[in-house]
Amino acid sequence: METLTVKTDHSSYPVYLGKGAIEKLSGYVSQLKPAVTSVLLIADEIVYTIHEDYIKEYLPNHVKVSTFITPPGEKAKTFEVYQNAIGFALQEGLDRHSLIIACGGGATGDVAGFTAATYMRGIRFIQLPTTILAHDSAVGGKVAINHPLGKNMAGSFHQPEAVIYDSHFLESLPVREVRSGFAEIIKHAMIADPDWLQELMTELNTLDNLDHHLLIDSLKKGIEIKSAIVEKDEKELGIRAFLNFGHTYGHALEAWAGYGKWSHGESIMVGMIYSLHLSRKYNNLAFDINEFIRWIKKLGYAAAPPAQAEFDALVQLMLKDKKTIDSEIRFVLLKDIGKPALQKIEIRELAEADQLIRSAKGEIE
Repeated sequence: METLTVKTDHSSYPVYLGKGAIEKLSGYVSQLKPAVTSVLLIADEIVYTIHEDYIKEYLPNHVKVSTFITPPGEKAKTFEVYQNAIGFALQEGLDRHSLIIACGGGATGDVAGFTAATYMRGIRFIQLPTTILAHDSAVGGKVAINHPLGKNMAGSFHQPEAVIYDSHFLESLPVREVRSGFAEIIKHAMIADPDWLQELMTELNTLDNLDHHLLIDSLKKGIEIKSAIVEKDEKELGIRAFLNFGHTYGHALEAWAGYGKWSHGESIMVGMIYSLHLSRKYNNLAFDINEFIRWIKKLGYAAAPPAQAEFDALVQLMLKDKKTIDSEIRFVLLKDIGKPALQKIEIRELAEADQLIRSAKGEIE
């Protein structure tokens, strides 16, 4: 089992990664100070259905534990689910020394974390991620729910007490969830580690049967890259924005489709292709984009948005992106692999890039 540490200005917490990591849960809860008075498990419906017995075996048994089940995936990140979670916590008598455990993918972690951040002005929580995608969202303390007009528009920064990442849960993931999560791993390599990206492009030919060692190593590297950035910029006032590579266009596509219809990772991958083209145009990026596109297509990703997703609709959503300031759309681009930069882009240039990736189905002429 791997043990990593995430440090911020105001907190420091462990990430336990590996098979059987959930065995750390009860003991970790019992040593928290002040002592935990009660626990609310907020769990994804599908995850809980598949793994209920495994989860229950390792929940704390020295305090009352209540369970609130969320809809699967992005359906959890609504005001209605958030309000119901707050109401359930009140009914169950949670107090300021209670603890929330988030058990599920990134969406469950987000709504559970946002509930913890706002319940009685903030109580503690632990992330128990169950997807590859959550290696990104579970670390760093960004918690939020969606608004119909934009992703993660109601949220907060609220660091967990710990992240307990048991790879046992990953064994039951459908390949689409594997693909969604691995897009964020590829993103981390692109913004921080060119050698690792080349290694992935050489060694990874399919996502159908991921090698366990490669997966754990990739999760570890991704968490290390994110935690190093979060340590320097917890509240996204500077370099933490680099973690949003591919997300401005990708989030717009995800919102346009209706959350969950295009997965987060599928949307972000198209956003990365889009941003690579802009990077070549603005920064003379020398990276072989077409080789990258051929690789990600082999892994099952799309390299362009669906024809029905008209640019005019996407740009209105991009204008609501959190990096947009005074109606100026800012993108994370690459000067080189591992060298990201934030840059303002004119809407006319965004439209040209949009037309290019559609007409070439992702391949850049």
